[in-house]
Amino acid sequence: KEILITFFFYCALEQTAILWASTYLVDHYSVLEEVAASLASLFLFGMTIGRFISGFMSVKFNDKKMILIGISILSLGVILLFIPFKYFAYIGLVLIGLGCAPIYPSIIHLTPILFGEEKSQAIIGVEMAFAYTGVLCMPPLFGIIANNISVSLFPLYLLILLIVLILMNLLMNKKTTY
Repeated sequence: KEILITFFFYCALEQTAILWASTYLVDHYSVLEEVAASLASLFLFGMTIGRFISGFMSVKFNDKKMILIGISILSLGVILLFIPFKYFAYIGLVLIGLGCAPIYPSIIHLTPILFGEEKSQAIIGVEMAFAYTGVLCMPPLFGIIANNISVSLFPLYLLILLIVLILMNLLMNKKTTY
């Protein structure tokens, strides 16, 4: 159960960051829309660089360590969003993308190890269902919050998603060894 909830909240966080970063920069920091769209792509830049680096790191570190490294970098990025200077938000977006990079592939790679080769395809299918449900539900939920309260809650929303992701990952690690 924990790996499924971890996947749900990871994908929810990733997609919320992708979809709402530019709106947050425009509405919270008064960045021009064209500039904000470019700056929001910093998240994807961080993720691209992170996936490249993760490939090399995966030779030295196991999947659980890769997830922990990703969560640590992701946490630093989310924390930077709370500092009220737009340049910290830019750096935070890069770090969030960089931190997200190893998590998704490591969870998928970990699945056959935790559940066995014979069950892994079915479990990966369920993981994908949870991932897509997170992507489907959580960014629009933030849209409702942003529309009715304030887009300034973006860092807090990401932090809440991150906390649940961390807790579920810790519970998963406590239950499993390899």
